[in-house]
This record gives sequence, structure tokens and C-alpha cells, in this order.
Amino acid sequence: MLSAISIRNVVLIEALDLELERGFIAMTGETGAGKSIILDALGMATGARSDKGLVRTGADKAQCTASFTLSKHHPAWFFLENAGVEYDVTEDLVLRRIVNKDGRSRAFINDAPASVKLLSQIGNSVLEVHGQHDGRGLLDSQTHRSQLDRFGSLASELASCEVAYNKLEKSMDYVDKLKQKMAKADETREFLEDAISSLDRLAPVPGEDQILAADRRLLQNSEGALSELASAQVALGEDGAYEARIAQALAGLERVKNKIGNSGESAAFKSLSAAGTALEKALIEVEEARMAVATAAEAFEFEPGHLDRVEERLFALRAAARKFDVDIDKLGELRQSYGDELMALENSDDTLKKAIADLAKAEKTYDKAAAKLTTARISAAKKLDKGVVAELPPLKMQKAQFVTRITEAPDSAYGRDLVRFEVSTNPGTPLGPLAKIASGGELSRFALAIKVALSGKEEHVMIFDEVDQGVGGAVADAVGKRLERLSKDGQVLVVTHSPQVAACADHQLLIQKTSKGSKTLTHVEPLSAEQRAEEIARMLAGEIITDAARAAARQLMKAS
Repeated sequence: MLSAISIRNVVLIEALDLELERGFIAMTGETGAGKSIILDALGMATGARSDKGLVRTGADKAQCTASFTLSKHHPAWFFLENAGVEYDVTEDLVLRRIVNKDGRSRAFINDAPASVKLLSQIGNSVLEVHGQHDGRGLLDSQTHRSQLDRFGSLASELASCEVAYNKLEKSMDYVDKLKQKMAKADETREFLEDAISSLDRLAPVPGEDQILAADRRLLQNSEGALSELASAQVALGEDGAYEARIAQALAGLERVKNKIGNSGESAAFKSLSAAGTALEKALIEVEEARMAVATAAEAFEFEPGHLDRVEERLFALRAAARKFDVDIDKLGELRQSYGDELMALENSDDTLKKAIADLAKAEKTYDKAAAKLTTARISAAKKLDKGVVAELPPLKMQKAQFVTRITEAPDSAYGRDLVRFEVSTNPGTPLGPLAKIASGGELSRFALAIKVALSGKEEHVMIFDEVDQGVGGAVADAVGKRLERLSKDGQVLVVTHSPQVAACADHQLLIQKTSKGSKTLTHVEPLSAEQRAEEIARMLAGEIITDAARAAARQLMKAS
């Protein structure tokens, strides 16, 4: 239900905060007091088209917040789930809209910014407005199918149809893709065969390019390395000059040792012995160094053309990677993938035949589900038509006709039916769309008759704008009784000038317009039982309220 509404700076309303109850709520007041402004503000909060004309003169922006208490199974939660908006089913759903004086607007759901489109989608799921100036509710023919389906309790048939349609769509898409592939089969096969042959000849190995790149750097620098090593060999004296000089030094040391004799542990003799040992070691290390340099030089001696072969291989790998737009290390995986694709292509005829057979089964399943849904809708439509027509005479529309028209529509998850409510208000006039044929109060009374026939099938919050237009007496009383019946399943707000309708309400709001200086403002006052009797008496008698009017008002309220 609509639990609260808060309005700021909307036309004649400066500030208004209302808490609302379940049941039947009548909104009464003099013509022009501002009852429609409240509906406009509520429409603004629930995503209806709004413009800068709603902003009160002198204000920068208009704002309306509507809070709804919903059951945990209400479809609004489903829309929020799909939109990724956070919610708690144990708390009220809060819709808010701000319209600036330049016409720009912002929407919020549970205080989180939202698009106006989502706000409208959610608003349509929680609130129905029935009146000649509102294009939502039953005036929107897009809602007629869902209304009929709820009336006929066709949830099971709908679910079966949706499952069958989703499977049919997948089967159709799969067949289309296979046919597209087969249409390019020759071209694709030629490409795959050439690619596989090319990759097989190349025979790439993961990590090979890194090894080749390192070899290439080595080969490119080998000539300089050999030159440096040759210089090192010259420096080490390949002609034995170093050995000769060291041998000469050793001989000199021996002569000195012989001259001083073996003096045992003298410091001089020990120094000469250490120097001799070092020179002998130097002879050995020079030879080892010469051999190591020679070995290093051999490592840089490569076969002629080796660099060319390395570069050719490396460039071939890089060219293949560019051609197939993959990393070099992925060339092997690509070869396997192409092989699998070519094998699938070779088996495509069999695959397509199976896919077409599966599609035929899916079509048959969908046909059966859609036909069952259509049959159920036709049956439900007859019952709905009968129920609505039965409600028309008491509403002073005994000559009107109502028909639920079911025509063929393109296949969809909702079946292949286009559902539209059609009416005729006068004998001899053809049936036509509800929004185009009915006018003024007839729209609201048709909506009331339809909703009464649908009552008990859904949780609802409904607003009827001047449903009593052009009627009075017993007809107005019939309207009030039906609104009262309708409110038992939810909440009904009614803008009315009829005392008979107001008397049937559970609650009543008085809308008044007051002027102070140059400022005119609209106020809303919830009425007590005594105040209700006085207001209904005013509605009966006019400006001067008589005791007879008060007695008649109490009698109306008692009878209701």
C-alpha cells in the first residue's frame, strides 16, 4: 500500500506530509482546491511525465516522495533485483523525484540515484492511476495481457511458454550460426588447411623465440669477442717468452741460494724459497690461462651461415605470430584449435542436421505451449467479459459493451497473443480501444468495472480520478459500493465530488485552498468521523449546510 507521501513546492502545495491507511480513501474538496495537484505530485514520484510547470512559483525545485509497504512477493522487488538496486523486503520501498525549475529532473529509489525509466517501471508496478489524463493503468494496452493472465491464474501456462520460447530462441540462433559457417565453409576450410600446413611446417616450440634471440645476440657479437680473445692470447705470449723470463728468474734465485748456502731457518733463505715457489706457480697459471683463453676462443668459432639460420628461424616465428595475431608461445595452441575447428567443419553437415531436428522439436514444444496458453486466455477472456459486463448497468453504462480482443502476435515468451480491451459506449457504435472510445468519467467507470471483475487476483494500490463524473444518486452509490469492495484487496484512493462515494470510504481527506496576501496554497486535512459527516453534508447541500443535510450525511455513512 501507499503508506506515506511527502510533497514540497509542487504548484500550490508548499509542504505536505501524509501518512495513509489501507482501504478506501476519499479525497474531497471544492473544485480547483488542488486535488489533481496531489495526483500530479504522486505521478511525479512514480515516474510519470513531469515538467517545470510543477515547480511552485518562487521555488527552485519541486519534490515528491512516496513510500510503499509491499509484500515480499511483490513484482517491484523483481525489477529492483534485475536493476541491481539494493532493497530490503521488510522495509518500505521509497520512490523520490526532484524537478528543477529549468525542467531537469532526478530520480531516486531507496535514496539511491536511478533513471526515470526505472522509476517509471517500478512506479507502474506499485500504483495504478485510472483517469482521463493518465496514460498508465488500463489505458495502456500493454498492461491488458498481464491483467487477463492474472485474472485467469495462468502463471503455470505462462512459465511453460517462456521455457519453451527460450529453448526455441537458442535452437534458432544455433542453426543460424551453423548455416552462416557452412555458407563460408569452403573459404574457411581453405584458410584452416593453409594455416595448419603453415604451422606444421614451422613446428613452433614454446620458449623457442627466447633461446633464438639469445643465440642471435651471441652470434652478432662473436666477431668482436674473437678479436678481444686474440689480443688476450698475444698478451699471454704464445711464443714462450713469459716462460723463458720466469725460468731465468728461477735460475737467478737458485744461484743466490747456492751462494748463501743452506742456512736453515734464516729469513733470507725462507724468502728465496717462497719467491721460487711463487715463480713455479706463475709458470703453471700462465699456461692454464693461455689454455682457458684458447678454449673461450673456440666457443666463438661458428659454422659459416649459422647467424643467418638463427635469424631466419626467429623472424619466421615472429612473422607467424603477427599473421595470426597471437603470442609466439601460443602458436602451438592455435594449431590445435585450428585442427579442432577443421574437424568440426568436416562434421558440419551432421551437426546441422541434428540442430535442425532439435529446432523442429523446440518449435513443436513451443507451438503446443503457446496454443495451450491461447486456449486458456480465450476461456479466461469470456469469463472476464461476462464479469465486466455484469458490472456496467449499475454504473449507468447498461448500453455499453466490453470485449477482450485476442489477436495473433509474433512469437514471444508470453505466447503469440495480442490482448486488448475494447469498448463501445453507445448502441450501434463499433468496438474500439478503451483509451479512444471512452471519455471523461466513462474511462474511470470502465476501469472500475474491470478492476472489480479482477478483484482478488492481485495486490494493488489504485487511484480513480473523478470516477463519479456525470452520475449521481443510485449510480453514485453503486460506484461507491464497488470502490469499497475493491479496497478490501488493497488500497484505493478516489478523487470524488459525490457524497454517496465519499460516504463509502474508510478514510477521507479534505483538500482546501487558502489565500494569504499574494500567496495561494493547498492544504490537506485528514477528517475524523464527525468532520466527515460535516464535509459530506456540505457536498450534499452546498455552501449553506442544513440540519437535513447533516442527517442525510449521517444516514449515507451509516448505510455504507
